[in-house]
Amino acid sequence: MTAATKKRRTQENGNSVEHSNKQSKTAGMPITLSSSEYSNLTLESEDSIFKLLGECLADKSPDTINLSVGAYRDNNGKPWVLPAVKKAKQVLFNDPSANHEYLALEGIASFNEEAAKLILGQNSSAIAQKRYSAIQTICDCLYYKSNLGQVIIAKVSYLLTHPLIKTGNHPKIFAAAGLPVVEYEYWNPKTRSLNYEVLLATLNEAPNGSIFVLHACAHNPTGLDPTHVQWKKIAKIMKSKAHFPFFDCAYQGFASGDLDKDAWAVRYFVEQGFDLLCAQSFSKNFGLYSERVGCLTGVFSNSEVARKAKSQFVCLVRCSISNAPGFGAKLVDIIFKDESLCLEWKKNLKEMSSRITGMREKVVQHLKQLETPGDWSHILSQIGMFSYTGLTMQQVAAIKSKFHVYMTDEGRISMAGLNEGNVRKFAEAVNWVVRNI
Repeated sequence: MTAATKKRRTQENGNSVEHSNKQSKTAGMPITLSSSEYSNLTLESEDSIFKLLGECLADKSPDTINLSVGAYRDNNGKPWVLPAVKKAKQVLFNDPSANHEYLALEGIASFNEEAAKLILGQNSSAIAQKRYSAIQTICDCLYYKSNLGQVIIAKVSYLLTHPLIKTGNHPKIFAAAGLPVVEYEYWNPKTRSLNYEVLLATLNEAPNGSIFVLHACAHNPTGLDPTHVQWKKIAKIMKSKAHFPFFDCAYQGFASGDLDKDAWAVRYFVEQGFDLLCAQSFSKNFGLYSERVGCLTGVFSNSEVARKAKSQFVCLVRCSISNAPGFGAKLVDIIFKDESLCLEWKKNLKEMSSRITGMREKVVQHLKQLETPGDWSHILSQIGMFSYTGLTMQQVAAIKSKFHVYMTDEGRISMAGLNEGNVRKFAEAVNWVVRNI
C-alpha cells in the first residue's frame, strides 16, 4: 500500500467517523431547511366559483339555495344521472371484453367520429370531403391551453380576443399559455343584453387573423346568444378580416333541447368556408361532469391539411395529458352507437332543457306578482344553464348574508339550482334586495 493510499483511507475513515458522530447528534431531530427556493412561493387566491361553493356547502341554514355551480339538478334539487347514461353503464359492465387498457393517442375513434358528426351535421360537406379532424381529450379546458397556446395551425402569434367575463377559467388558461389576450364587454349591464355593437367594433378593430373565442350556444355565463342575423354579420366581418373562429361548445342539446338548433352557428361558419376549431364538452349534455369527456373538432380547407392537423393534435395530447380518460367516453360512445339509447338521451336533453326554461318563466312570474321594480324580461331572453340577473355586487352580498342565496359576484345564477320548492323564495329574496340595496 502506497503512502498516498494510506493517507486517503485515513481521511475517508476520519470523514466516516465524523459523519457518524453528526448522525448520532441529529438523530430524532426535525429536519429544517434554513433557506429554500420554495419560501419564495406566493399564495394563490382561491378559485372564485369553488370558494363560493365551499361557503354554500358550509352553510347549515335550511333555506340555503345553491345557484353557484353549473351542474344540473332535478326538481328536488338532487344531482340527476341521465337514464340513458345509467343504461349505457349496464351495457359496459356486462361487456366481457371491457377492459382498462390505454386508449389510442387520438382516443376512441368511433367516439371522435360521432362527436364530429354531432356538431357539424351528418350531411356536412366537411365530413363528406374528409376536411375535418377530431380527437378526444379532457372536456374543453385543455383545448384552449394546448392548441391555442402552442401550435394552433401557425396562428400562435396572433391576438386572441375573448369576451370580458370575470367568472370562469378561460382567462387564466390563456394567461398560463402565454397568449396575448384582448377582452371586450360582451354584456351590457344597462340594457341587460348582448353588447352587439361593441362586439362588431372589436371584430373590425382587431388585427387581421386574430383568434376569436365564440360560444356555439347558451353563452356561459350570460345566457345571451346572437340571433341568426347577428351571427351572419359576425361571420361576414370575420371573413373579411381573416379572423379564426374557435368555438366553445359545452351545451349542445342542453340549451334548446334540439341538437341541430344548438349547432347552427358552427355549421353556418363551416358553410361559409371558414377553417375553425370547436372544443366540445359532454359534461352538461350527458351529465358526466367528473368524467371529463370532450372532443376537439377542426375543419380545414382540404383533407391533407386536416390530416396534418390531426398529427399535431395527437402530438399535443401525448406531451400534455398523454392519454385521454376512457370511462365516460365509452359511455357516450355506447349511446351514440345504440339507436334506442340515443333516442332516450335526446329525450333526457329535452327534459333538462324544458325544466330550466320552466324555471326562467317561474322566476319572472313571481317577480311580476311581487311587483319587483325593473324589467326582468331579459331572464326569458337568455338561454341555457346560466342567467345574468343584473344584480349588483352589493345586492349579491346582501342576498347571500340575509337569505342564504349563493350566486357569483356578477349576479350569475345557475338556473338548474332552482326548483318548485325554492323558486318563490328566490324571487322574494331578489325582490327584497332590489327594493332595499
